[in-house]
Amino acid sequence: MGRPAKKPIAISLGEPAGIGPDLVLLAWANRKSLHLPPFYVRGDEALLASRAQALGLNIRMESLTPDQAGARFSKCLPVVQTGPALVDRPGEEQSETASSVIASIEGCVEDISSGLASGLVTNPINKAALYRTGFSYPGHTEFLGALAARHWPDAPAQPVMMIAGPELMVVPVTIHIPIKDVPATLTEDLIVQTAEITAQDLRTRFGFTNPRLAICGLNPHAGEDGSIGTEDRDVIAPAVARLQAAGIAATGPHSADTLFHPPARKAYDCVLGMYHDQVLIPAKTIGFDEGVNVTLGLPFVRTSPDHGTAYGLAGTGTARIDSFSAAVRLADALANPDQV
Repeated sequence: MGRPAKKPIAISLGEPAGIGPDLVLLAWANRKSLHLPPFYVRGDEALLASRAQALGLNIRMESLTPDQAGARFSKCLPVVQTGPALVDRPGEEQSETASSVIASIEGCVEDISSGLASGLVTNPINKAALYRTGFSYPGHTEFLGALAARHWPDAPAQPVMMIAGPELMVVPVTIHIPIKDVPATLTEDLIVQTAEITAQDLRTRFGFTNPRLAICGLNPHAGEDGSIGTEDRDVIAPAVARLQAAGIAATGPHSADTLFHPPARKAYDCVLGMYHDQVLIPAKTIGFDEGVNVTLGLPFVRTSPDHGTAYGLAGTGTARIDSFSAAVRLADALANPDQV
C-alpha cells in the first residue's frame, strides 16, 4: 500500500485590499518552480478573478470544498467560497471586508480540526481596520489561540510567536503591547513558559534534539547587575536558572546588542527577546524576504509571511512572493514531516 495522499494546506485570504490575493495567485501560477504543495484559499472567487485580471494572470479557478482541493490543485486554483461577495479595490481599506477576513481564518481552522487540511497559512490582515468593527484580539496570534481553545478544548493552547528564517529564529516573550507595558508584563513564569513551549516545538516539529535558547536581557547590557534596571537580575536571570534546572539548554540574560552578528549566531538555535522589536528588527534585517511567522504552542500548524498588507503594492504585480511561498513550504514540512 502507498502512503495516503497529503491533505492540502488551507490559506486564509487576509486583507482583501492588500497583497494577500496577489500572493495566492502568483504562488499558484508559479507552483511548480516554487515547489509548492497543494493548497486552497478561503475567500471570494469573484474578487480573486478580478485581481488576477489586474495582474494579467490567466488562472483557472474552481469553487470547491476542502476535500476536493488536493486532487484539483494541479489543474486549477481551488477556492472555498467564504464570506460575502466583495468588490476588488486594491489598496483601499474598507471596513465591510472585516467579516470576510475573520470568516476566512475561522473557516481554515475549522477545516484543520475536521481533518480536511493539514495546516494553515494566514495572509496579512489590517488589525486597525478589524478593531474598528469590534475585533478584540491584539493580532493573529492571539485570535488563533482563542480558535484553538474553541476547537481543541482538551489541548490547552498558549500561542507563542516565532519568526523563522534561514539564518535566524527568534521569539518575542511579549508581543503586541506598548513598550511602556513590557516591564510590568514580564514575569519569571511567562519567560519560563514561553521558553518551554519554544523548546518543545523545536524538538517535536523542527527536529532539534536539544535546542539551544539564548535569552535576551531587557535593559542595555542586560542591566549590568542592576545598575541599569533590575528586571534582568531579578526576573530574567531566575527564569534562566529554572530552565537550566529543567534540562533546557538556555543561557542568559544576554545583552541584545551582541547576539545577532554571525559568530554569535553559531552559539544558539533560537533567541528569546523580551519585547517585539528587540528580536524582530534583527530577524527582518537579516532575512526580510525569507522570514516566516510561525505560531508555536498550538495544536495545529500555522505559518504566515513575515510582512504586512502592503496596500501600495496590491494589484501592481510587484509584490514579492518569497516569504509567502516559504510559509507554504514550511507549513507543509511541519504538518507532514514524513511526507516532504
